[in-house]
Amino acid sequence: MAMVCLSDFEAYAKKYLPKIAWDYFAAGADDCNTRDENILAYKRIRFRPRILRDVSMMDIRTKILGTEISFPLGIAPTGFHQLAWPDGEKSTARAAKAMNTCYIASTYSTCTLEEISAAAPRGLQWFQLYIHRNRAASQQLVQRAEALGFQALVLTTDVPYTGKRRDDIRNGFRLPPHMKLKNLEQDFEVCKMSLLDPSVTWNDIYWLQSLTHLPIIIKGILTKEDAELAVRHGVQGIIVSNHGGRQLDDGPATIDALVEVVEAVRGRVEVYLDGGIRKGSDVLKALALGAKCVFIGRPALWGLAYKGEEGLQDVLRILQDEFRLSMALAG
Repeated sequence: MAMVCLSDFEAYAKKYLPKIAWDYFAAGADDCNTRDENILAYKRIRFRPRILRDVSMMDIRTKILGTEISFPLGIAPTGFHQLAWPDGEKSTARAAKAMNTCYIASTYSTCTLEEISAAAPRGLQWFQLYIHRNRAASQQLVQRAEALGFQALVLTTDVPYTGKRRDDIRNGFRLPPHMKLKNLEQDFEVCKMSLLDPSVTWNDIYWLQSLTHLPIIIKGILTKEDAELAVRHGVQGIIVSNHGGRQLDDGPATIDALVEVVEAVRGRVEVYLDGGIRKGSDVLKALALGAKCVFIGRPALWGLAYKGEEGLQDVLRILQDEFRLSMALAG
C-alpha cells in the first residue's frame, strides 16, 4: 500500500500495534473533546490565496533558538517509543537528524539520554523535563542533558496530575516487563505517575535557571496571562500545547489559543505549537497565525510503527512536501 498521507500511517499503526499500545498513544482525556478539537479547528481555518506570485524558488528553512532546521516542523516529546518500534527513541533521533530537524526527547523515554545522543551525534536535540518530587533526580537529568549536548530544556507544565485516560484505565496500562523508563533511577507505576510534583510554580523557573545554562522553553501554555508570566520569568520560548488533549478536556484547541499567546508575547520570545498537525497546510496555517515552528507527536509514533526510522522519515518528508506545495499554491 502506498503511504500518501498521514492518515495512511495512522491506519497502519492502528491495525498492527498491540491494542494496549495503540490505545495508550491514541488516548485523550475524558470524552476526548480537546484531542479531537485540535484537529477539527484546523479544518475551520481558510487561506486567502494570492495568485501570479513567482513561486519557482522557495526557501522553507527556518531557525529555532538560532539553529537552522530544514523546515518549520520538529518532533514533540512523547513517551515510550519502544512500544511503537524496538529501537525506540534511537530511531526517532536518527530520523530527525536525517531530516535536519529538532527532536525533543521525553523524560519518559525507553532509551537513555546517552543512547539518544549517541544515536544521532550533532543532531538538534532538546530535552523535555517533568519536575518530580525528588528534585535531586530532576536536577541530575537536567545536568546530564546539558553535558550530553542537548541544546534546550523544555519544561512540561500541564501535568501536576495525570489526566483521566479511560482506555488506559480499562486496559490496566503499564509498560511491558522488558521496557524501562531508562532516565529515572527507580521504576514506578506508569499509570499513577506518582512521582510528579504538583507543587511546582513559576518560582521553579528560577530554580531551573540556577541549574543550567540551557535556554528554557515552557510547554503547556494556552492563555495570554501565562504567556506574559513566562516572558516575565525569563524563558526563551513557549510551546502552545494542551498535551495532545490528554490532560484537561474541554480546553481550547492549540491553534485557537495560538493567536492570543502570540499577541501577548509581541516577539519577545519564540512561540511554537503542537497538537493536531496532520497536513503540510496545517503547518502553514500555524505559521500564518504567528508560530515560529510546530511539533508533531502522534504522527511521529505512527511513522515509527510503520518502519521505524525509515517510516518516521517518510512522515516528515510527506509533511515537508505538503508544506512546500501549500506555500506555493497560497502564493
